[in-house]
Amino acid sequence: MPRCEQVPPAVDTPVDAVISRMRALGATLHPRDGVAVFNRVYLAVTEAVDRHVDTGRFTDPRAAITLDVRFAERYLDAVEAAARDRRAPACWRPLFQLRRHPGVRPLQFALAGINAHIGHDLALAVVDTCRTLDCAPVDLEDEFDAVGDLLVSLEERVREDLMPGPDLLQIADPLTHLLGSWSLERARDAAWTAARALWALRGLPDIAGEFTEHLDTAVGLAGRMLLTPLAEPPLRG
Repeated sequence: MPRCEQVPPAVDTPVDAVISRMRALGATLHPRDGVAVFNRVYLAVTEAVDRHVDTGRFTDPRAAITLDVRFAERYLDAVEAAARDRRAPACWRPLFQLRRHPGVRPLQFALAGINAHIGHDLALAVVDTCRTLDCAPVDLEDEFDAVGDLLVSLEERVREDLMPGPDLLQIADPLTHLLGSWSLERARDAAWTAARALWALRGLPDIAGEFTEHLDTAVGLAGRMLLTPLAEPPLRG
């Protein structure tokens, strides 16, 4: 199987166009909207990918761009489906349903979006990219790991920016319990395994469809857990 860089470019939508769509979406949303919270997080990741492409930090820029764009398109398509009252993937429904709930904290919104996007969309985006570039998942492993490293570093920043301060940790025990039950690194590893499984099942569309449906449902259940409404912490006297 040839390396992806040996295949002519097949993606017409550059990363810059995806960034523009995210910025335009963010401009239409209230800052406290749960989708807006995640959109800000994901926009920062996509801008970081774009900088890495511009500075030549990806082994295969064409593959990295294709994966990034295919990945982003799945999120943007889900948002558009919800906006048009169409049925969005199950992994995204908890965020869309609870996006304005006053008992859900910004950190929960951010991680629920990351959960949906990594747990479900990333595996499918790898398969989309392989089909576009006529390569196998193994040919994308370096780019997958590089983008995953950016996501892990972003999760750390999100927790630092949105987690209650040390003086509120006792009050926020339910939140810390919820967040401690989910890991981006584990979700990324699971996404890679799911992508390889889907690629192996590409000749069995019925089984691949069932696998994808169950993946979508399972990720949606985790997202609903992450979005469990929590009482606002009492004001300190």
